[in-house]
Amino acid sequence: MLAMAVKGAFLSGSLIVAIGSQNAFLLKSGLKNNHVMLVATICFIGDILMISTGILGVGALLEQAPMWRDALTLAGIAFLCWYGFLSAKSAWKGQSHLDVDSGDVNRSWMAVAMMTLAMTFLNPHVYIDTIVVLGGVTSSLTFDEKKWFLLGSLTASAVWFYGVAYIAKKLIPVFAKPVTWRVLDTVIALVMFGIALSLIKPLLEANLV
Repeated sequence: MLAMAVKGAFLSGSLIVAIGSQNAFLLKSGLKNNHVMLVATICFIGDILMISTGILGVGALLEQAPMWRDALTLAGIAFLCWYGFLSAKSAWKGQSHLDVDSGDVNRSWMAVAMMTLAMTFLNPHVYIDTIVVLGGVTSSLTFDEKKWFLLGSLTASAVWFYGVAYIAKKLIPVFAKPVTWRVLDTVIALVMFGIALSLIKPLLEANLV
């Protein structure tokens, strides 16, 4: 089951890292020490709600509807391949960057909280990642496997958000370098393609039997 937790951590971690606007705001808050714990906590609670819904809620319903489960799995595979392609393309061309110099985050805790909520729940990619991708990836798992996958996913979320919050000043110069993004995009692409391939085999076997 530890392998399932690691799989959840890798996949969810890759998706979390890729949500640019949310991470940019978190980095800015950490850089200026502006309610950074509040920002990280809201981001993490958002992940708890949406990742749990995707893995346990949607996945449980799909167990009773194999056709919809397979359709969602195919959608997840398609998205993983598409995102893997985009990440590979960005790594090849060096397109990714993170702009932490624009805007002002010196606001009241209420304004920061509202902005973080908007970054978290008004980002359509969040729902695609947590419901479509994670729901599809875990739809064929047993309940115990889903629990370990969820544990790994939420561990990756906590490590990322709280880690970024408190080492932001050290991360900013690192992520300002194009080579860092090339490496990160390459890793994300490999993870996406690897997970997609791992989903294709059991799906084919189930439908050929």
